[in-house]
Amino acid sequence: MSLFAALRLPREILFGAGQSDAVGTVTARHGKRALVCTDARFAGTAAFARMIGALQAAGVTVSVFDAVEPDVPTGNVAASVAHARAFAPDVVVGIGGGSCLDMAKCTALLVRHGGALGDYYGEFRVPGPTLPVVAVPTTAGTGSEVTPVAVVSDESRTLKVGISSPWLIPVAAICDPDLTITCPRGLTAIAGADALTHAIEAYTAVRRDADARLPQERVFVGKGALSDHFALLAIRLLGASLERACADGSDAAARADVMLGSLAAGCAFGTAGTGAAHAVQYPVGAITGTPHGLGVAAMLPYVMAYNRPAATPEFAAIADALGLSPVDRSPEGKAEAAIAEVSRLFAAIGIPADLKALGLPADRLDWTAEQAIGIDRLVNNNARPIDPAGMRRLVQAAYDGALSAVG
Repeated sequence: MSLFAALRLPREILFGAGQSDAVGTVTARHGKRALVCTDARFAGTAAFARMIGALQAAGVTVSVFDAVEPDVPTGNVAASVAHARAFAPDVVVGIGGGSCLDMAKCTALLVRHGGALGDYYGEFRVPGPTLPVVAVPTTAGTGSEVTPVAVVSDESRTLKVGISSPWLIPVAAICDPDLTITCPRGLTAIAGADALTHAIEAYTAVRRDADARLPQERVFVGKGALSDHFALLAIRLLGASLERACADGSDAAARADVMLGSLAAGCAFGTAGTGAAHAVQYPVGAITGTPHGLGVAAMLPYVMAYNRPAATPEFAAIADALGLSPVDRSPEGKAEAAIAEVSRLFAAIGIPADLKALGLPADRLDWTAEQAIGIDRLVNNNARPIDPAGMRRLVQAAYDGALSAVG
Protein backbone atom coordinates (compact mmCIF):
# COMPACT_ATOMS: atom_id res chain seq x y z
CA MET A 1 0.00 0.00 0.00
CA SER A 2 1.41 3.42 -0.94
CA LEU A 3 2.45 5.97 1.66
CA PHE A 4 -0.43 8.28 2.58
CA ALA A 5 -0.92 11.06 5.10
CA ALA A 6 -3.44 13.75 5.90
CA LEU A 7 -3.62 16.21 8.76
CA ARG A 8 -5.88 19.11 9.68
CA LEU A 9 -4.84 21.27 12.64
CA PRO A 10 -5.17 24.79 14.08
CA ARG A 11 -3.12 27.56 12.52
CA GLU A 12 -1.28 27.98 15.82
CA ILE A 13 -0.58 25.56 18.68
CA LEU A 14 1.17 26.82 21.80
CA PHE A 15 2.23 24.39 24.49
CA GLY A 16 4.08 24.91 27.75
CA ALA A 17 3.89 26.20 31.29
CA GLY A 18 2.67 29.79 31.36
CA GLN A 19 1.49 29.87 27.73
CA SER A 20 -2.02 30.85 28.84
CA ASP A 21 -0.61 34.33 29.48
CA ALA A 22 -0.54 34.73 25.68
CA VAL A 23 -4.33 34.39 25.33
CA GLY A 24 -4.80 38.15 24.95
CA THR A 25 -2.18 38.61 22.25
CA VAL A 26 -3.33 35.52 20.33
CA THR A 27 -7.02 36.39 20.52
CA ALA A 28 -6.47 40.01 19.48
CA ARG A 29 -5.10 38.78 16.15
CA HIS A 30 -8.51 37.28 15.37
CA GLY A 31 -10.96 39.81 16.80
CA LYS A 32 -11.60 42.66 19.20
CA ARG A 33 -14.85 41.46 20.79
CA ALA A 34 -14.46 38.09 22.49
CA LEU A 35 -17.16 35.88 23.90
CA VAL A 36 -15.56 33.63 26.51
CA CYS A 37 -17.24 30.27 27.16
CA THR A 38 -16.45 28.57 30.47
CA ASP A 39 -18.16 26.88 33.39
CA ALA A 40 -19.15 28.33 36.74
CA ARG A 41 -16.39 26.57 38.66
CA PHE A 42 -13.48 27.74 36.54
CA ALA A 43 -14.95 31.23 36.20
CA GLY A 44 -14.29 31.71 39.92
CA THR A 45 -10.59 30.91 39.78
CA ALA A 46 -7.61 33.22 39.86
CA ALA A 47 -6.32 31.66 36.64
CA PHE A 48 -9.51 32.66 34.82
CA ALA A 49 -9.33 36.20 36.18
CA ARG A 50 -5.73 36.44 34.98
CA MET A 51 -6.71 35.38 31.45
CA ILE A 52 -9.60 37.85 31.31
CA GLY A 53 -7.14 40.52 32.37
CA ALA A 54 -4.77 39.48 29.60
CA LEU A 55 -7.58 39.75 27.03
CA GLN A 56 -8.52 43.21 28.22
CA ALA A 57 -4.90 44.35 28.33
CA ALA A 58 -4.62 43.36 24.66
CA GLY A 59 -7.51 45.68 23.80
CA VAL A 60 -10.16 42.95 23.55
CA THR A 61 -13.66 43.70 24.82
CA VAL A 62 -14.90 40.65 26.73
CA SER A 63 -18.26 39.12 27.57
CA VAL A 64 -18.32 35.90 29.62
CA PHE A 65 -20.81 33.05 29.30
CA ASP A 66 -19.98 31.06 32.44
CA ALA A 67 -22.88 28.60 32.45
CA VAL A 68 -21.48 25.78 30.29
CA GLU A 69 -22.97 22.46 31.42
CA PRO A 70 -21.34 19.02 31.15
CA ASP A 71 -21.89 17.18 27.86
CA VAL A 72 -23.16 20.35 26.13
CA PRO A 73 -26.97 20.01 26.15
CA THR A 74 -28.55 21.66 23.12
CA GLY A 75 -30.62 23.92 25.37
CA ASN A 76 -27.40 25.13 26.96
CA VAL A 77 -26.02 25.88 23.50
CA ALA A 78 -29.12 27.96 22.76
CA ALA A 79 -28.47 30.01 25.92
CA SER A 80 -24.86 30.62 24.90
CA VAL A 81 -25.91 31.64 21.38
CA ALA A 82 -28.51 34.08 22.72
CA HIS A 83 -25.86 35.60 24.99
CA ALA A 84 -23.47 35.84 22.05
CA ARG A 85 -25.94 37.49 19.70
CA ALA A 86 -26.71 40.16 22.26
CA PHE A 87 -22.98 40.89 22.53
CA ALA A 88 -22.02 40.47 18.83
CA PRO A 89 -18.55 38.91 19.19
CA ASP A 90 -16.08 38.55 16.35
CA VAL A 91 -14.09 35.81 18.12
CA VAL A 92 -14.98 33.08 20.65
CA VAL A 93 -12.61 31.85 23.37
CA GLY A 94 -13.26 28.49 25.02
CA ILE A 95 -11.58 28.06 28.40
CA GLY A 96 -12.12 24.86 30.36
CA GLY A 97 -12.67 21.17 29.77
CA GLY A 98 -13.91 19.56 26.59
CA SER A 99 -17.49 20.74 27.13
CA CYS A 100 -16.36 24.37 27.27
CA LEU A 101 -14.34 23.98 24.09
CA ASP A 102 -17.21 22.22 22.29
CA MET A 103 -19.59 24.96 23.46
CA ALA A 104 -17.27 27.58 21.96
CA LYS A 105 -17.28 25.70 18.64
CA CYS A 106 -21.08 25.34 18.57
CA THR A 107 -21.64 28.96 19.50
CA ALA A 108 -19.18 30.18 16.87
CA LEU A 109 -20.97 28.01 14.30
CA LEU A 110 -24.51 29.19 15.01
CA VAL A 111 -23.63 32.86 15.40
CA ARG A 112 -21.98 32.82 11.97
CA HIS A 113 -24.33 30.51 10.04
CA GLY A 114 -27.62 30.50 11.95
CA GLY A 115 -30.18 27.72 11.82
CA ALA A 116 -30.57 24.93 14.34
CA LEU A 117 -27.75 22.83 15.72
CA GLY A 118 -29.36 19.73 14.22
CA ASP A 119 -28.84 21.19 10.75
CA TYR A 120 -25.14 20.41 11.14
CA TYR A 121 -25.12 16.91 12.68
CA GLY A 122 -22.86 14.55 10.78
CA GLU A 123 -19.87 15.20 8.53
CA PHE A 124 -19.11 18.12 6.21
CA ARG A 125 -22.40 19.92 6.86
CA VAL A 126 -20.86 23.20 8.02
CA PRO A 127 -20.91 25.42 4.90
CA GLY A 128 -17.91 27.62 5.64
CA PRO A 129 -15.78 29.31 8.29
CA THR A 130 -17.31 29.90 11.71
CA LEU A 131 -16.32 32.74 13.97
CA PRO A 132 -12.67 32.09 14.90
CA VAL A 133 -12.26 30.00 18.05
CA VAL A 134 -9.32 30.19 20.44
CA ALA A 135 -9.22 27.07 22.64
CA VAL A 136 -7.59 26.97 26.08
CA PRO A 137 -8.03 23.53 27.68
CA THR A 138 -7.83 23.14 31.45
CA THR A 139 -8.04 19.34 31.41
CA ALA A 140 -5.95 16.84 29.46
CA GLY A 141 -8.16 14.37 27.66
CA THR A 142 -10.59 15.33 24.93
CA GLY A 143 -8.16 16.96 22.52
CA SER A 144 -11.02 19.21 21.40
CA GLU A 145 -8.60 22.14 21.12
CA VAL A 146 -7.23 20.65 17.89
CA THR A 147 -10.06 18.51 16.50
CA PRO A 148 -12.81 19.10 13.91
CA VAL A 149 -15.50 17.75 16.25
CA ALA A 150 -18.09 19.08 18.68
CA VAL A 151 -20.22 16.56 20.60
CA VAL A 152 -23.53 17.62 22.11
CA SER A 153 -26.37 16.06 24.10
CA ASP A 154 -29.57 16.45 22.10
CA GLU A 155 -32.50 16.03 24.46
CA SER A 156 -34.60 14.66 21.58
CA ARG A 157 -32.21 11.75 20.99
CA THR A 158 -31.05 8.82 23.08
CA LEU A 159 -27.39 9.07 22.09
CA LYS A 160 -25.04 12.00 21.97
CA VAL A 161 -24.54 13.44 18.49
CA GLY A 162 -21.57 15.02 16.78
CA ILE A 163 -20.82 17.77 14.33
CA SER A 164 -17.70 16.98 12.31
CA SER A 165 -16.18 19.55 9.97
CA PRO A 166 -12.72 21.00 9.36
CA TRP A 167 -14.36 24.41 9.80
CA LEU A 168 -14.75 23.61 13.52
CA ILE A 169 -11.01 23.36 14.14
CA PRO A 170 -9.97 26.26 16.39
CA VAL A 171 -7.66 28.84 14.86
CA ALA A 172 -5.43 28.59 17.91
CA ALA A 173 -4.88 26.12 20.74
CA ILE A 174 -3.14 27.33 23.89
CA CYS A 175 -2.17 24.40 26.09
CA ASP A 176 -0.76 25.33 29.49
CA PRO A 177 -0.17 22.33 31.79
CA ASP A 178 -0.14 24.66 34.81
CA LEU A 179 -3.92 24.95 34.34
CA THR A 180 -4.27 21.20 35.09
CA ILE A 181 -2.40 21.20 38.41
CA THR A 182 -5.60 21.54 40.44
CA CYS A 183 -7.52 18.97 38.38
CA PRO A 184 -8.84 16.30 40.79
CA ARG A 185 -7.37 12.80 40.67
CA GLY A 186 -10.54 11.20 39.34
CA LEU A 187 -10.91 13.67 36.49
CA THR A 188 -7.21 13.41 35.69
CA ALA A 189 -7.59 9.64 35.37
CA ILE A 190 -10.73 9.73 33.23
CA ALA A 191 -9.41 12.44 30.93
CA GLY A 192 -6.01 10.81 30.57
CA ALA A 193 -7.54 7.42 29.85
CA ASP A 194 -9.72 9.08 27.22
CA ALA A 195 -6.61 10.52 25.60
CA LEU A 196 -4.80 7.18 25.58
CA THR A 197 -7.86 5.57 24.02
CA HIS A 198 -7.89 8.25 21.31
CA ALA A 199 -4.24 7.58 20.55
CA ILE A 200 -4.51 3.79 20.43
CA GLU A 201 -7.70 3.78 18.36
CA ALA A 202 -6.21 6.31 15.95
CA TYR A 203 -3.00 4.30 15.59
CA THR A 204 -4.89 1.07 14.98
CA ALA A 205 -7.60 2.54 12.75
CA VAL A 206 -8.15 1.07 9.31
CA ARG A 207 -5.57 2.08 6.69
CA ARG A 208 -7.21 3.18 3.43
CA ASP A 209 -5.79 3.62 -0.05
CA ALA A 210 -4.31 6.99 -0.99
CA ASP A 211 -7.37 8.14 -2.93
CA ALA A 212 -7.46 11.90 -3.59
CA ARG A 213 -11.19 11.91 -2.89
CA LEU A 214 -10.83 10.43 0.58
CA PRO A 215 -9.97 13.56 2.62
CA GLN A 216 -12.52 15.55 0.61
CA GLU A 217 -15.35 13.13 1.40
CA ARG A 218 -14.49 12.03 4.95
CA VAL A 219 -13.50 14.01 8.02
CA PHE A 220 -11.92 10.88 9.52
CA VAL A 221 -9.79 9.12 6.93
CA GLY A 222 -8.13 6.31 8.90
CA LYS A 223 -4.51 5.99 9.93
CA GLY A 224 -1.70 7.62 7.98
CA ALA A 225 1.95 8.47 8.37
CA LEU A 226 1.37 11.80 10.13
CA SER A 227 -1.43 10.67 12.44
CA ASP A 228 0.72 7.66 13.37
CA HIS A 229 3.52 9.98 14.43
CA PHE A 230 1.26 11.91 16.80
CA ALA A 231 -0.46 8.76 18.10
CA LEU A 232 2.83 7.10 19.09
CA LEU A 233 4.04 10.32 20.74
CA ALA A 234 0.83 10.39 22.77
CA ILE A 235 1.12 6.73 23.76
CA ARG A 236 4.72 7.20 24.87
CA LEU A 237 3.95 10.28 26.99
CA LEU A 238 0.75 8.97 28.55
CA GLY A 239 2.20 5.54 29.22
CA ALA A 240 5.13 7.12 31.04
CA SER A 241 3.33 9.75 33.08
CA LEU A 242 -0.45 9.27 33.45
CA GLU A 243 -0.13 7.05 36.52
CA ARG A 244 2.29 9.54 38.09
CA ALA A 245 0.01 12.49 37.42
CA CYS A 246 -2.87 10.64 39.08
CA ALA A 247 -0.75 9.70 42.09
CA ASP A 248 0.64 13.22 42.59
CA GLY A 249 -1.23 16.06 40.93
CA SER A 250 1.53 18.50 41.86
CA ASP A 251 4.07 16.64 39.68
CA ALA A 252 4.56 19.35 37.06
CA ALA A 253 6.62 17.15 34.73
CA ALA A 254 3.98 14.43 34.72
CA ARG A 255 1.23 17.00 34.17
CA ALA A 256 3.11 18.41 31.19
CA ASP A 257 3.59 14.94 29.68
CA VAL A 258 -0.10 14.12 30.08
CA MET A 259 -1.28 17.38 28.55
CA LEU A 260 1.13 17.07 25.62
CA GLY A 261 0.00 13.46 25.22
CA SER A 262 -3.63 14.56 25.13
CA LEU A 263 -2.80 17.24 22.57
CA ALA A 264 -0.89 14.76 20.40
CA ALA A 265 -3.74 12.24 20.65
CA GLY A 266 -6.14 14.94 19.45
CA CYS A 267 -3.85 15.68 16.50
CA ALA A 268 -3.94 11.97 15.64
CA PHE A 269 -7.61 11.10 15.99
CA GLY A 270 -8.83 14.41 14.58
CA THR A 271 -7.76 13.04 11.21
CA ALA A 272 -7.52 9.26 11.69
CA GLY A 273 -10.72 8.89 13.72
CA THR A 274 -11.53 6.32 16.39
CA GLY A 275 -13.15 2.88 16.37
CA ALA A 276 -15.24 0.32 18.20
CA ALA A 277 -14.48 1.46 21.76
CA HIS A 278 -16.09 4.78 20.95
CA ALA A 279 -18.98 3.12 19.13
CA VAL A 280 -19.89 1.06 22.20
CA GLN A 281 -19.47 3.97 24.59
CA TYR A 282 -22.22 6.01 22.95
CA PRO A 283 -25.05 3.66 23.99
CA VAL A 284 -23.33 2.70 27.25
CA GLY A 285 -22.95 6.33 28.21
CA ALA A 286 -26.57 7.06 27.31
CA ILE A 287 -27.82 4.29 29.61
CA THR A 288 -25.41 4.68 32.51
CA GLY A 289 -24.80 8.42 32.49
CA THR A 290 -21.09 7.76 33.00
CA PRO A 291 -18.41 10.08 31.59
CA HIS A 292 -17.28 9.52 28.01
CA GLY A 293 -13.66 8.89 28.98
CA LEU A 294 -14.67 6.27 31.53
CA GLY A 295 -16.71 4.36 28.95
CA VAL A 296 -14.18 4.33 26.14
CA ALA A 297 -11.39 3.34 28.52
CA ALA A 298 -13.41 0.48 30.02
CA MET A 299 -13.95 -0.83 26.47
CA LEU A 300 -10.44 -0.32 25.14
CA PRO A 301 -8.71 -3.55 26.32
CA TYR A 302 -11.55 -5.64 24.85
CA VAL A 303 -11.43 -3.78 21.55
CA MET A 304 -7.65 -4.17 21.49
CA ALA A 305 -8.05 -7.91 22.01
CA TYR A 306 -10.64 -8.08 19.23
CA ASN A 307 -8.47 -6.07 16.83
CA ARG A 308 -5.15 -7.78 17.60
CA PRO A 309 -5.34 -10.36 14.75
CA ALA A 310 -5.81 -7.53 12.24
CA ALA A 311 -3.25 -5.12 13.72
CA THR A 312 -0.53 -7.17 15.40
CA PRO A 313 2.34 -4.99 14.08
CA GLU A 314 0.62 -1.87 15.38
CA PHE A 315 0.07 -3.39 18.80
CA ALA A 316 3.71 -4.49 18.89
CA ALA A 317 4.72 -0.88 18.17
CA ILE A 318 2.40 0.26 20.96
CA ALA A 319 4.25 -2.07 23.33
CA ASP A 320 7.52 -0.42 22.31
CA ALA A 321 6.02 3.05 22.84
CA LEU A 322 4.88 1.97 26.31
CA GLY A 323 8.45 0.89 27.08
CA LEU A 324 7.60 -2.78 27.55
CA SER A 325 10.13 -5.62 27.36
CA PRO A 326 8.10 -8.83 27.47
CA VAL A 327 9.78 -12.22 27.61
CA ASP A 328 8.16 -13.10 24.30
CA ARG A 329 9.61 -10.52 21.91
CA SER A 330 7.67 -11.76 18.89
CA PRO A 331 5.12 -9.35 17.42
CA GLU A 332 2.37 -11.50 18.91
CA GLY A 333 4.01 -11.53 22.34
CA LYS A 334 4.53 -7.77 22.31
CA ALA A 335 0.93 -7.22 21.19
CA GLU A 336 -0.36 -9.29 24.11
CA ALA A 337 1.91 -7.34 26.46
CA ALA A 338 0.48 -4.04 25.20
CA ILE A 339 -3.08 -5.18 25.94
CA ALA A 340 -2.06 -6.38 29.40
CA GLU A 341 -0.29 -3.11 30.19
CA VAL A 342 -3.24 -0.95 29.17
CA SER A 343 -5.46 -3.09 31.41
CA ARG A 344 -3.00 -2.77 34.29
CA LEU A 345 -2.60 0.99 33.87
CA PHE A 346 -6.33 1.63 33.75
CA ALA A 347 -6.90 -0.52 36.84
CA ALA A 348 -4.16 1.37 38.67
CA ILE A 349 -5.83 4.74 38.06
CA GLY A 350 -9.32 3.54 38.88
CA ILE A 351 -10.95 2.81 35.53
CA PRO A 352 -13.68 0.13 35.85
CA ALA A 353 -12.65 -3.21 34.39
CA ASP A 354 -15.93 -4.04 32.65
CA LEU A 355 -19.30 -2.71 31.55
CA LYS A 356 -21.06 -4.32 34.50
CA ALA A 357 -19.01 -2.11 36.83
CA LEU A 358 -20.13 0.92 34.81
CA GLY A 359 -23.72 0.04 35.67
CA LEU A 360 -24.88 -1.31 32.31
CA PRO A 361 -27.94 -3.54 32.95
CA ALA A 362 -27.68 -7.09 31.65
CA ASP A 363 -30.98 -6.74 29.82
CA ARG A 364 -29.59 -3.88 27.70
CA LEU A 365 -26.71 -5.74 26.10
CA ASP A 366 -28.60 -6.52 22.90
CA TRP A 367 -29.71 -2.89 22.57
CA THR A 368 -26.16 -1.67 23.25
CA ALA A 369 -24.72 -3.88 20.52
CA GLU A 370 -27.45 -2.89 18.06
CA GLN A 371 -26.86 0.80 18.63
CA ALA A 372 -23.07 0.48 18.47
CA ILE A 373 -23.01 -1.46 15.20
CA GLY A 374 -25.12 1.28 13.61
CA ILE A 375 -22.51 4.01 14.16
CA ASP A 376 -20.92 3.55 10.75
CA ARG A 377 -18.27 6.28 10.94
CA LEU A 378 -16.69 4.46 13.92
CA VAL A 379 -17.40 0.84 13.09
CA ASN A 380 -16.10 1.22 9.54
CA ASN A 381 -12.94 2.82 10.92
CA ASN A 382 -12.16 -0.13 13.18
CA ALA A 383 -8.99 -2.11 12.38
CA ARG A 384 -10.85 -5.41 12.13
CA PRO A 385 -14.24 -5.63 10.42
CA ILE A 386 -17.06 -6.30 12.84
CA ASP A 387 -20.57 -7.56 12.10
CA PRO A 388 -23.63 -7.54 14.40
CA ALA A 389 -22.81 -10.97 15.86
CA GLY A 390 -19.22 -9.95 16.48
CA MET A 391 -20.34 -6.73 18.17
CA ARG A 392 -22.71 -8.69 20.41
CA ARG A 393 -19.86 -11.01 21.46
CA LEU A 394 -17.60 -8.03 22.11
CA VAL A 395 -20.20 -6.32 24.30
CA GLN A 396 -20.86 -9.54 26.21
CA ALA A 397 -17.15 -10.10 26.84
CA ALA A 398 -16.74 -6.51 28.04
CA TYR A 399 -19.76 -6.91 30.33
CA ASP A 400 -18.43 -10.16 31.80
CA GLY A 401 -14.87 -8.86 32.13
CA ALA A 402 -13.66 -11.77 30.00
CA LEU A 403 -10.79 -10.65 27.77
CA SER A 404 -10.15 -14.24 26.73
CA ALA A 405 -13.71 -14.51 25.38
CA VAL A 406 -13.22 -11.78 22.79
CA GLY A 407 -13.46 -13.63 19.46
